[in-house]
Amino acid sequence: MNAEEMLGKMNLELPPVPAPAGAYVSLVEMDRFVFLSGLLPRKGEEVVYQGKVGAGVTLARAQEAARLCALNALSVLRGRYGSLDRVRRIVRVVGYVQTHPSFFDVPQVLNGASDFLKEVFNEKGIHVRTAVGVVTLPGNAVCELELTVEIQ
Repeated sequence: MNAEEMLGKMNLELPPVPAPAGAYVSLVEMDRFVFLSGLLPRKGEEVVYQGKVGAGVTLARAQEAARLCALNALSVLRGRYGSLDRVRRIVRVVGYVQTHPSFFDVPQVLNGASDFLKEVFNEKGIHVRTAVGVVTLPGNAVCELELTVEIQ
């Protein structure tokens, strides 16, 4: 089952491609690698998951936010290539999580995105990852995700 079929099986539709919110582009291609700019948990123009994990935002809700960031990343990829079939592998995920100073489970938040990518792409979705807790993010977003993807 390819990624598009898996999304259908999961009853998920890719959202419209999110527009960059500043003076940058959504992705840059270098040889066979694609570097995606940071993606927020947005639906349209609205950041739908806001706040600090550990201070009003639960771990489960933060994982949902990370999953939405990953879904938005897939939207950017399909928008550029017309299909997710060009994805050879998700290489790297870098995630930033807006946290209360007492919250230390930042990697658990990003499992929401990592588990989702593995579910969509199977073995091609397994990646290296960096998880960073931060004081603030654009739009008061719970998290932000960057991807490096190998394409074919």
